[in-house]
Parts: sequence; structure tokens; C-alpha cells
Amino acid sequence: MTPDRRTLITDAAVGTLAAEGMRGFTHRAVDRAAGLPEGSTSYYFRTREALMIGTLGRMAELDIAEAGAVPELGGTLGLDELTDIVAALVRRFLTTSRARTLARYELSLESTRRPELRATLLEHGAAIRAMAEHLLMSAGAPEPRRRGHTLIAQIDGLVFDQVAGAGTLDEADLRAACRDMLAAALRA
Repeated sequence: MTPDRRTLITDAAVGTLAAEGMRGFTHRAVDRAAGLPEGSTSYYFRTREALMIGTLGRMAELDIAEAGAVPELGGTLGLDELTDIVAALVRRFLTTSRARTLARYELSLESTRRPELRATLLEHGAAIRAMAEHLLMSAGAPEPRRRGHTLIAQIDGLVFDQVAGAGTLDEADLRAACRDMLAAALRA
């Protein structure tokens, strides 16, 4: 199925943010990345901020679909199952979804100066935090809401460390880091 024009543009915007950062994030650059005639992006997203918000919305849609692909949570999950789930998501953020991860960090920093973008970022982040809360609740964690928020912050720090090039964890160490974070979240 061919994506609609807005989806094509926002997907290209993710790639542009990842490759060029905020400085290279222009309507024309997104037009080029999408293979569209000049002016196409500005037709659908009149301002740069509208383009950022639209891109953030597309990224949230993809993030939720990815996180929602977690196997059905039945019964109580153990630490090993939780580690498998979280390590797979982290691995995806660092590999197949790397461009989206980089774009998210670009938009996160930009949102500190743009209240409307910040509100959108917080709204989409709440959905991911709710998923973490549900995951921890399924594992019987005490205070799943608070610990879910903390877990997301820890995962985000681990991903940032790896994607920014400061970290060099191999697969076994990455899995162990995820296990350590989850063990702390589950501790009574």
C-alpha cells in the first residue's frame, strides 16, 4: 500500500532530522528526501513547527505500533520475559529504528524552546510511559506508575549513551543492563 502524502513527508522528515539535525531540517530538505516537488512539504505543513509536530506524531504512531507488538501479556511476567521484551525494544531503537531515535532526540531538545512542541512530546511520551506501567503491573511490580516512569528514563539514558557514540555495549552487556534496570523496578 502506498503511504499518503503526509506519511511520506513525515517519514522523510524523520530521515532528514536524523541525517542533518535541526539545522538542516527545512521544508526543501524534506521535499528532496521524499522525492517530491519543491513546495510539497510546505503545502501540508505550513510552518517549520507544524512540520515538527507532524513528524513527532508520526514517530509516536510508529513507536506505539512497535511497542504494541510486544506479545500478549498473560499472567505474571518474570524477569527473563521482561528482559527479552525490553532488550528487543532497545536493540530496535539502536538499529532498525535508529533514525527515529536520533530524530526524537533532536525534537526533544528543540521542544525545550517551543511550548507547543513540548506539549505534543509530553502527550506522546505519556502513552509510552503508560505501556511501561502496564508492563510492570503485569510483572507485579510495586508502584508501577512511578517505577514505569523511572524505567523509561533509564532506558532513554541507555539508548542515548549508545546512539550518541559514548557507549559500546555488546549484545550481552546490553541485555544485562536491561535486566539490571528491570530487577530494580521489580524490587519490593
